[in-house]
Amino acid sequence: MLSTPPSHEVPSTATLFHDAEARLDLHLAACAENARHIALDDEQRQGWLRLLATSRFVDRALSRHPWLLGDPLWIPLDHAAMKADLAQRIARVNDEVGLYRALREFRHACQLRLLWQQINQHASAWQVAAGASWLAETVLEQTLGWLEQALSERWGRPQAVGGQVPRLVVLGMGKLGAGELNLSSDIDLIMAYSEGGETTGGRRSLSHQEYFTRLGQALIRALDAVTEDGQVFRVDMRLRPFGDGGPLVGSFASLERYYQQHGREWERYALIKARPVAGDIAAGYELLATLRPFIYRRYIDFGVIDALRDMKQRIQREVRRQGREQDIKLGEGGIREVEFIVQAGQLIHGGRHVRLQTPSLRQAMTALVDERLLPAEQVSTLQDDYAWLRTLEHALQAVDDAQTQRLPDDDATRLRVAVMLNVPDWAAVMQPLAQVRQRVHAAFMALITSPDEAEPEGDDGSNDSPWQALWEGLLDQPEAEALLQAAGYESPTQAWHYIRTLADGRAVRQMQAIGRERLDRLMPSLLEEVVSIQGHDALARYTQALPHDKVLPRVLALVEAVLRRTAYLALLWENPKARHQLILLCAASPWTAERLARYPVLLDELLDPSLLDTGVTPEDLDAELDQTLNRLPLEDEEAQLEALRQFRHAQMLRIAASDLFGLRSLMQVSDALTAVAEVLLRRVLVMARRTLAARHGEPLREDGEPAGFIIVGYGKLGSIELGYDSDLDLVFLHDADPQGTTVGGHRALDNAVFMTRLGQRIIHLLTAMTPSGVLYDVDMRLRPSGNSGLLVSSLTAFEDYQQRQAWLWEQQALVRARAVAGTPTLCERFTQLRHALLSQPRDSELVRQEIVAMREKMLAHHETHGSVKRMKGGLIDIEFMAQYAVLAYGARYPSLVEWTDNVRLLETMATCGILTSEEAQVLHRILIDYRQSVHATALLMDKDVQAQLPTLDEHRATVRHIWQRLLE
Repeated sequence: MLSTPPSHEVPSTATLFHDAEARLDLHLAACAENARHIALDDEQRQGWLRLLATSRFVDRALSRHPWLLGDPLWIPLDHAAMKADLAQRIARVNDEVGLYRALREFRHACQLRLLWQQINQHASAWQVAAGASWLAETVLEQTLGWLEQALSERWGRPQAVGGQVPRLVVLGMGKLGAGELNLSSDIDLIMAYSEGGETTGGRRSLSHQEYFTRLGQALIRALDAVTEDGQVFRVDMRLRPFGDGGPLVGSFASLERYYQQHGREWERYALIKARPVAGDIAAGYELLATLRPFIYRRYIDFGVIDALRDMKQRIQREVRRQGREQDIKLGEGGIREVEFIVQAGQLIHGGRHVRLQTPSLRQAMTALVDERLLPAEQVSTLQDDYAWLRTLEHALQAVDDAQTQRLPDDDATRLRVAVMLNVPDWAAVMQPLAQVRQRVHAAFMALITSPDEAEPEGDDGSNDSPWQALWEGLLDQPEAEALLQAAGYESPTQAWHYIRTLADGRAVRQMQAIGRERLDRLMPSLLEEVVSIQGHDALARYTQALPHDKVLPRVLALVEAVLRRTAYLALLWENPKARHQLILLCAASPWTAERLARYPVLLDELLDPSLLDTGVTPEDLDAELDQTLNRLPLEDEEAQLEALRQFRHAQMLRIAASDLFGLRSLMQVSDALTAVAEVLLRRVLVMARRTLAARHGEPLREDGEPAGFIIVGYGKLGSIELGYDSDLDLVFLHDADPQGTTVGGHRALDNAVFMTRLGQRIIHLLTAMTPSGVLYDVDMRLRPSGNSGLLVSSLTAFEDYQQRQAWLWEQQALVRARAVAGTPTLCERFTQLRHALLSQPRDSELVRQEIVAMREKMLAHHETHGSVKRMKGGLIDIEFMAQYAVLAYGARYPSLVEWTDNVRLLETMATCGILTSEEAQVLHRILIDYRQSVHATALLMDKDVQAQLPTLDEHRATVRHIWQRLLE
């Protein structure tokens, strides 16, 4: 195989073409060596030289398949010819290996033709996008047909009520649905089937759900798998109902029910682009007809603007977080903003103007003019600008056949792109790009800017402010200290020192002009507002009156942390509400101040109106996480991990803010912290299993059904009592056939090995260090046999261990155990097993003796001073009393084993007569006070908080009194 020699010099255009000449001659010689003599006329030779000079992918493709030089790439693209070509190739295929090779070779041939048309300017951006879409549709339909036939002997064919043979419905989403696919894009799909039933005519009958799921999996593998011949398309299924957590394939009824009950605004936006592209096309259009009322409202829907504004703000946050300002799709004035403008018109007016109900952006633009909803001149400019951006996008992707919209940093790639665009140099690319982006962004902002955003919210930055003079160093030290003392600083000298250290520091001196301008505009307002929050109602829960001296260094530390990311300085200047929230949070809690300084991306949360929303449900969390992850490439695990961590930090900030401002009760805080952990655990489990299954296939149960895997939460996670700094006590269980191996992958594993690797993968995803830290610290010591036991156990082995070998303390731990993620049926089996284990008759006296002895041992071996958890009369005493009740009386009172949380256990103990109602109520109050002090310790970063609890001595005496009555 020919290889491209490395080059370390920045080539000129002449050098690019000189190297291309040499490469072309080598490829032609390779053809001759294989008895394939190819003669090129001058026009054809010049065309190939342009391809080889600009696209490294073309050189790689010809190195592997030099005979492609003989393909007539100059012939215009034709959908029917594509279909006929692939049909001939597939007709010669006998197995999946041959299918995979045929698909990839077909893709290479078509991609070269698209590149020829693009680079030699024989086709417009729209024509290239249409050709890329035809390629995807052709591959999807014919691969699906081959798989249906190949799998019919094993599973037969599905049967509908009327005797018809229903097929899988494959909906293309995004640009595939629009028929405007990128040159090197992945494909977004949703798969569905019309009705339930069972297959007939095969060796084994399957339900339609299982058949179409397996067929869909096979279709994805055929396109998505990376073989020695490469990949056909990356397939992204995350736009389906419930995203990665939902079924791969859904019935029409389930999809309709989902969008009626759970459909979100961004899903309306996504479904505009939906179009049947393979399988039962007619049924696909019937499905979309049933969904049309969800997508297009009958009334003029101006509420869409708010939703699009929110969606764009989320994308802008991601752009800032990932440093993607040079992305011509997501950055300001990019491709996405044009699409937002057009799709906003579709969503607002589509219910009344049927012509707007099209997945094609180009057709929608025309309809907006024809229906007199947008001025013809504006749309014409948008069409031209969009086509220019898409042409540049195709050029960026053509260099390496890579899905990228980022402007290149290296001069060699920039020159290749410039040559593709037929301009002399990179400057001739950037100049029109800047003009295009400016026009597009202006049009976009005119659409989404709300009235209260029309004028900048900041003050005029007048130099008349004494705080301006203080920041700029125009006051001498005595004048500055007098100003600070008058403002309420207890140590004005120290405060002046803090300010001058930042203002005169090296980091500020080295800022570029625009950043320094933003800083100088922000700081006077910030300094003034620090002294204005004293006595604010929001500081009532944990902090009464902090001196400015403590608040100022926290705020300045955060400013210093964002000096190199000046977009955040602009954010704080332009948004006084966000600035005010920032100062309040810094004043209320050093924990939040430290988090904001360590992770400046959290400043975006201050803009979110839902920052203090206490009505967020787990479903809302799932939806928000879906939106974040759906914007990331499925194969980019590093970006996915970072996004998970940033999501957790953002949710923790929101919960802490509502806690600090007294908007959530203690129970609601713990519920929210636990819900965040469960959402993330579910997502991590999906990610880990998807990665392993793609390589090794899936394990099965003994009955041949897919094996389940669950994550069981112990400790504070299981009892729904997580704090801000809690780690996660976890146990992993499965129900795979212990003698079986995985099926459907490239390399089978023993089921036990697969499950162990799955557990290891989950721990890695949770604990891997990224720029945003770890997701959670994990403690696995509560699994059977502790650290010496297997990382993952079958449910059967877990039951056997609990019955035969478990110590009493392990049975105590089981009281707070709860399945928090994984296969629903296995979660239910675990719950039933836990009930059965805890309901077994036990010698109550023996239980009492062991629990008392264990507690005495803990008191003797652990430092308890200042900790409401460990001290005598503390949290552990209350927890042990609840666990004693479950183990000693669970057989007599089944209601005791229902709960994992201490609050409801105390209530149930009173109902069962184990405690008096007065005792249960007072223990409940003490439990809340203790846990509140634990939260305060974290938020105030002060270990002495617990020891300073005003009623501590009284609480301890009460707990010990009840302990002695119950256990001693």
